[in-house]
Amino acid sequence: MRGAARSTQNRGNPRRNALPRALRARRGTARTAAGGALALVLAVTAVAQSPGVHPISGRRFAPVMGYQGAEWLERSEREEEEAPDIALNVLKIARGATVADIGAGSGYITERLSKRVGPTGKVFANDVQPQMLQMLAKRLANKRIENVTLVQGALDDPKLAPASVDLEIMVDVYHEFSQPQAMLRHLREALKPGGRLVLLEYRKEDPAIPIRFEHKMSIAEAKMEVEAEGFTLAKVDESLPRQHILIFTVTPSP
Repeated sequence: MRGAARSTQNRGNPRRNALPRALRARRGTARTAAGGALALVLAVTAVAQSPGVHPISGRRFAPVMGYQGAEWLERSEREEEEAPDIALNVLKIARGATVADIGAGSGYITERLSKRVGPTGKVFANDVQPQMLQMLAKRLANKRIENVTLVQGALDDPKLAPASVDLEIMVDVYHEFSQPQAMLRHLREALKPGGRLVLLEYRKEDPAIPIRFEHKMSIAEAKMEVEAEGFTLAKVDESLPRQHILIFTVTPSP
């Protein structure tokens, strides 16, 4: 999601204005038409979801990107645009750690987390869409990855055991939660003592970043919403070209 705006637009980014592209597709080749049809499905799905508003920050929830957009998660430009290894280097994930990839999608980040924690570690790959988990299961089988456990989450609950994980990471995911307050409470309960909750979110403060406004978050919004549910913003890292790395810890009880 980080690279030139031109390359992002050419890939049919479902988090950009997809509907006009779908309407123009009839004038293109069969390949363009197929891409336009996919964009139309995504656009209609997004409209049908009627996102709500966060009661504390007033931020409008972004519509969830459906499993039909999984190809965009695997686009070749993503390595350059997001630099995921730089983000994971910042987090200094220990070998043997237990990590939860919340909103894992097709497993682009999950696979990297699996390598970081090593054979003695564990990754919980969580998603609310069973179709995404099916794609991820095939990925794991093809690459013989054995330290990942798939978890079917709910809109208000990641379905993780209490005090079970060292790190919870959400890469361009939190802004799509329709019930963020309930999710955060469960995520807080799932952290081990000293555990961390990490959000990677596109900088809303920068209008030049070519992502739809509702798919961005400012530091102020994230701090306001997450700290209200028992967390403290411990660190903001700006190593990435377009995304904030926001590291939260559990606020100690008085």
